[in-house]
Amino acid sequence: MQTNPTHTSLVAVGDSFTEGMSDLLPDGTYRGWADVLAARMAAVTPGFRYANLAVRGKLIRQIVEEQVDTAAAMRADVITLVGGLNDTLRPKCDMVLVRDLLTEAVERLAPHCGQLVLMRSPARQGPVQERFRPRMEALFACVDELAERHGALVVDLYGAPSLGDQRLWDVDRLHLTADGHRRVAEAVWQTLGYPPEDPEWQLPPEATLPPSWPARRAADARFARQHLLPWIGRRLTGRSSGDGLPPKRPELLPYADR
Repeated sequence: MQTNPTHTSLVAVGDSFTEGMSDLLPDGTYRGWADVLAARMAAVTPGFRYANLAVRGKLIRQIVEEQVDTAAAMRADVITLVGGLNDTLRPKCDMVLVRDLLTEAVERLAPHCGQLVLMRSPARQGPVQERFRPRMEALFACVDELAERHGALVVDLYGAPSLGDQRLWDVDRLHLTADGHRRVAEAVWQTLGYPPEDPEWQLPPEATLPPSWPARRAADARFARQHLLPWIGRRLTGRSSGDGLPPKRPELLPYADR
């Protein structure tokens, strides 16, 4: 009979993906895969502690400068690190620098936790992802190399058919829906050695009728107006959606569901 591993604490490091956008709670805050994972781990481990240092919009340099030392000092059983994807989506990106900074993050975290978890981030199917795919795959190659060198686990979300399905992405086309986050939590849960709750998390949702041409064009226009143009504006002015925002769970404390 398979038993649950004994992990007594979790610290999540990263950007909007780990903060939990767009898994919106009724109070206006975000839940996301890391919160879902923490709730599961807490349910099987009394006294389980959890911190989430991730903040939306952060580039890998900001993650290294603002989150890594704090996370390392917590000496958690498990630390998850997902970063660098925001860099790859910028018009200009120094992939050598991204690789160096990700390497620095792993080297500073791995000795100070029981298990470091890295990810090959999911990618929504579409022309935008195709444009940036070579950068993304270069980032994931670095993730694989660092994991092998430092004994980290890698969760391959990039290769999961379900997480490429457009129906698991929010209207902003950058963040997963609640079901997408649930599937990520399941993937990490299984990678850590817990018994599967959803063995088929990688399978896409059941087929549905595609939206009509007018509905697709209306969705495209709404996306451009509400999400694409503001995103471009922030890039042009050097602003970030996370400017001035603190982490939602900055301390490693006993988990309490909201």
